[in-house]
Amino acid sequence: MRWTFMADPDSYGWAELVRDGRTVWDGIANAAAQNHLRSARPGDEALIYEAAPAKALRGIARVASEPYPDPSAPGRVVVDVEPAAALPRPLPLAELRQDDVLAGMKFVRMPRVAVQPVSDREWERVLELSGTSGARQGS
Repeated sequence: MRWTFMADPDSYGWAELVRDGRTVWDGIANAAAQNHLRSARPGDEALIYEAAPAKALRGIARVASEPYPDPSAPGRVVVDVEPAAALPRPLPLAELRQDDVLAGMKFVRMPRVAVQPVSDREWERVLELSGTSGARQGS
């Protein structure tokens, strides 16, 4: 599966993930986002979207663990993630909304839901627009 994970750059964004090399993706409270996170598996890829002020897709991460209980929030789960690749060109939300393929993307329609699935067609279009070489990453 492929996902979009939302980050708050004021607390932990793409730059921190790259710096740390691996982190626990936590702080996800929304019920729909938690359901999606429970479906994430090691090797899944995720587009990292930074909320305000950037409001842009910044990079690709890889899920590095099975979902496991969030030690600080009973009833929630977390996963570990690792950076895979920076997008050569960040893609602002406003641009995604203008693209024929991406305008219907669940994440674009509901950008406040922190974890959402991404279709293969949407994934390929993000890679194309961002100038990511080897557009077919992962499986």
